[in-house]
Amino acid sequence: MAIHFEQDGHVALVTIDRYERRNAIDPEHAEALTAAWLRVRDDPEIRVAIVTGVKDAFCSGGDLKSLVGPIVERLGTGEAWTEEENAKRPSFTLRRLNIFKPIIAAVNGCCIAGGMELLGGTDIRLASADATFAVAEPRHGLIASGGTTARLPRQLGWPAAMEILLTARTFSAERALQLGLLNEVCAPGDLLHRARAWAEDIARLAPLAVQGTKRSALLGWRAGSVDEALSIEDAVFREVFASEDAREGTRAFAEKRKPVWRGQ
Repeated sequence: MAIHFEQDGHVALVTIDRYERRNAIDPEHAEALTAAWLRVRDDPEIRVAIVTGVKDAFCSGGDLKSLVGPIVERLGTGEAWTEEENAKRPSFTLRRLNIFKPIIAAVNGCCIAGGMELLGGTDIRLASADATFAVAEPRHGLIASGGTTARLPRQLGWPAAMEILLTARTFSAERALQLGLLNEVCAPGDLLHRARAWAEDIARLAPLAVQGTKRSALLGWRAGSVDEALSIEDAVFREVFASEDAREGTRAFAEKRKPVWRGQ
C-alpha cells in the first residue's frame, strides 16, 4: 500500500497502490501522490512522467470515509473554510501545481471521481480497452472539486463535458476516445508498453522546448484573452530561443547529426 515512484532514464513512473480500496485516495496517499508530483516538477533529470494504478484499477476517487467525509461534516456545520486552508489541500489531482513537464496517464481500469480529476491534469491519455470512466460525485451529493468542472469544458467543449458532468454515467474507453478525453485505446497487456513508447518519444526531444511548449499552452489556456496568451507565448519564445539547446538544435540540423540536449 503506497505510491510507488520509479525512474528509468528521463522517465518517471508513478503507480497508485491501494488496491483493497480500488486505489481510492485517502489522506496519506493524497500527500504521497502530491509529493511524487513535486519530485517530478523539481528533478531536472525527469523529463516525462507516467501515472497508472496497480492491477485493474487506475483510481476510484477520493476515499469517501477518510478523505471526503471529514470535509463534508465540517462544512455541514457552517464552519468557515479559508483560502489558506484551500491552498493547503493536497494537489494529488495536479491542481495548481504548475508542472510543465508532460504527464501521461495509463488508465488500466476504473477511473472514477477523483480518478477523473487526476486524468484531467494529465497531457497524454491512454487507456486499456476495458477501462471505465465516470464523474460520480453527483451520485453522492457532491461536485467534482479537484479541477474537473474547471478543466473538462475547456478541454472537451461544452456538450461533451456536460454529458460527463451532469449525468454521472459510467462510460467506456471507446466512448471516452470519441469524446476526446483519450488519445489512444489499447489492449490491456500493451498499456504500459504504449505509455512508455509515448514517453520515450517525448523524452528524446529538447527538454526546454517541450516544457516551454507546455508552459505556453497551459498558461495561455488560462489567460483572459488571446492577446494575453500571445504575450505569454512571446515571453516563452524569447527564453527558449536564447537557450544553449536552441543553438545546439540548429547547429545539429546544419551538420546533419543528432543533437545532444543539455537542458540549458
